[in-house]
Amino acid sequence: MIRFLVRLAVFLVSAAVGLLVATWLVDGVSVTAGGFVIAVVLYALIQSIMAPFLTKVAMNNATAFLGGMGLVATFVALLVTSWVSDALTITGGATTWIAATVIVWLVTALATMLLPFILVKSGVEAARARR
Repeated sequence: MIRFLVRLAVFLVSAAVGLLVATWLVDGVSVTAGGFVIAVVLYALIQSIMAPFLTKVAMNNATAFLGGMGLVATFVALLVTSWVSDALTITGGATTWIAATVIVWLVTALATMLLPFILVKSGVEAARARR
């Protein structure tokens, strides 16, 4: 149960970081302060549903596309989140959508890899300090 909660926290924090970085770097991407948590939870929920589904479809039908499924799932999650909620707004043309998708995907992937190491390191240091 603790492992699940840690994974959930890492996924939510990585989604938050990804959306924030895209907001800072891409003109036309904005997240409202009041709706930030809603945007993060919606994005993370949609991403967690779409990624395994799209991966399974690609495995069954077109294995050459497996590498791009993360990008497709990120795009779909951004699109649906922006449709469902006013918390995330992406305006502009294809360039804005592509840049937002790539940045959110890349930052989320990096954060998902790095956050567990940071959490483990913090936990080990805290345990050593208690001794």
